[in-house]
This record gives sequence, structure tokens and C-alpha cells, in this order.
Amino acid sequence: MDVEREIAGIALPFTIGAVITVCTVKFFCAGGFVVHELAFAACFMSLCGLLLRKRLSLGDGAVRTLLILSLCSCGALSGAVSAYHIPFADCSSVEEYAIGFGIRMQNIIDSIPFSSAQTNALLKALLTGERSTLPAGLTEAFRDSGASHILALSGLHLGIIYGIFSKVLFFTGNSVAGRRMRSAVIVILCGFYTLATGAVPSIVRAFIFIFLGEAARMTGRLHSLRQLLMASLLIQVIIDPLSVRSVSFQLSYAAIAGIAFIYPWLRDFWPSGEAGDDSCGRALVRAMRWIWNSAALSISCQLATGPLAYLYFSTFPQHFLLTNLISLPLTGFIIPCALACLGLSGLGCCPAFMVSVTEWLVSLLTWSLEVIASM
Repeated sequence: MDVEREIAGIALPFTIGAVITVCTVKFFCAGGFVVHELAFAACFMSLCGLLLRKRLSLGDGAVRTLLILSLCSCGALSGAVSAYHIPFADCSSVEEYAIGFGIRMQNIIDSIPFSSAQTNALLKALLTGERSTLPAGLTEAFRDSGASHILALSGLHLGIIYGIFSKVLFFTGNSVAGRRMRSAVIVILCGFYTLATGAVPSIVRAFIFIFLGEAARMTGRLHSLRQLLMASLLIQVIIDPLSVRSVSFQLSYAAIAGIAFIYPWLRDFWPSGEAGDDSCGRALVRAMRWIWNSAALSISCQLATGPLAYLYFSTFPQHFLLTNLISLPLTGFIIPCALACLGLSGLGCCPAFMVSVTEWLVSLLTWSLEVIASM
């Protein structure tokens, strides 16, 4: 808990400073000179105050206030620099190659012989984030049913891909060296995929989570979801303060905050322990617990993201519980099948049954969401 508070004590003031500057800089002055100078002066004065706190014999309350002001000022300075597009470096060759790889992924998906072009368009959105070819009716069905988050690349997609990489690399073994090699390869592959899909803020957040989690695992450190949330927020805002304007950034962190702070409370409403004297009874209890945990997870995310979604889109899905109970498991099957089709098609040897199974799963998902949207 102390570690969580320390990370939050750094991440939140820094983020607040960045948000204030990024979101209000144009309102105060079009040129930006005044805001930039004020942010720099505030940062400089706060840091000087921190360096002199012992000589000034400041109490704990004053030191804490100076720390908060310093972090807010540093965030404000970072936001001001980003708001006026001060260049630091050009696009790297790795990023250019990753973007080209993402385009090749889209071309291969388009070449898969599905019977409906809608399947190609949906898989392209799920795997690469390219949604320009999605039919308007399908996009509306996803939105009205409360499944828009499935179309936006996020932790759901990268988490499934992370799990696939972990299974594929099983041969590295469970030795210390093997686990470290597996973690390093997974981080590299997930990072490359993040760049290939455009590095939108929501998937960047997911990659930072994976990076921090694997780093903690390799070093033998314990970590919690709340620690990852705060550390990821700080890192992402430092790297790209302008991302705080992104709707995907805000919804992504709101969803994770709901999982970290609301979900444990809802989950614990289900009584602990196994009920039933036989295997059938225990299986039933486990199934009911899974349904309750899934519902609690969905409610937690919706409570956290609902106000933002209503603010931006003026809509609130009434059947989000039913939608998530159906769409999330189906998506968990669709993405691995789609990746298999993508890889085998790239090699020129994708079997027809794999194409048929993938299209059937996609059709089941779209039909389910269309039915829910019409309710």
C-alpha cells in the first residue's frame, strides 16, 4: 500500500499539471510564450524549494506541498513543450518498418478468401486498428450494443496476443534464464506490434503494463494492478503529454481504474469457498462464480467509463452486461483464429477449414451484437 501511495503521489500531480497546461494553453494565450515561461519558472522555483527544504526547516506539510507543486509544475512544463510541438527526434527506422509491417498485415487480411468482405473489414479492425472499411451499419451495431471497446485496440487485444506469445514460447522452459529470455522476447514482440498498429494511446497503455509487469517478474518484485496503473500513467504522460486529450487514453485508464478500485469490491460479494458435495455441484458453483466475476468486471468498467462515454458520445448502452458476456469470450476465440489465418495466409498455406471457422465466429459475433442493438 505504501508503494502504491508513493507512485500515486508522483503520478497524479504530474498528470494534473500536464492536463491543465495541455487543455487550457490555447485558451490563455495563442502564442504560448507566457504559459511556457510561467511553467518553467514554477518548475524552477519548486525544485529550488525542494533543494533548500532542510535549510528552511520546513515541516512535513510544507515539504509535501512543495513536492506536489513541483510535480504539477514539471507536468505543466512537459505539457507546454508538447503543446507547441517542439521536435525532439524523427521517426526511427524501426518505427517505419513496423508501420510498413502493419500495412502488409492489412493487405494479407484483405486477401483472405472470406465469403463476406465484412469479415475482412472486421478482422482488419480487430488486428490492426484500421476501421475505415467497416460498414456503417456494423459500426452502429457495435456502438448501440455497447461493444465499441472491442473495435478500439486496447488491453483486451494486446492481452490476448500476449497470452499467445507466452504459449508459443513455452519451449524456453522455467529456468531463470529461460523466463528472462521469454519475457524479453514477449516485450519486444508486443512493442513491435504496438508500433505496427499505430501506437494509439490505449494500446500504448497496454504495452506499458506488459513492460512493467515483465520487468517486475524478471527482477522478482511484487506488483499490483494499482501500482501498474499509476506507474503507467506517469510514464505515458511523460512520453506524450498530449495523449491526455485522446478519448482512447481517457477511456482506457478509466476502465483500468474501475477494474483496480471497483471490481475487487464487487467481486467479493460472491461468498468464498466451494459448495456442493459432488463434482457436478462444484462445477456449477464455479460456473456461477465465473458469471458473477464477469458481470462484476463489466459493471466496474461501465461505472468508470460510462460518464466519459456519455459526455463524448451522448449514449449509454442499456444491455452492456449481456453484450460483454457474449462478445468478450467470442473475441477471445476470434483473435487467435484470425492471427492463425493471417500467419498461414502470409505463408500461402491457410487451410479452408480455418477460414470457415474464423468467418463463422465473426458471423456469430456480429449477429449477436445486431440482435442486442435492436432490443
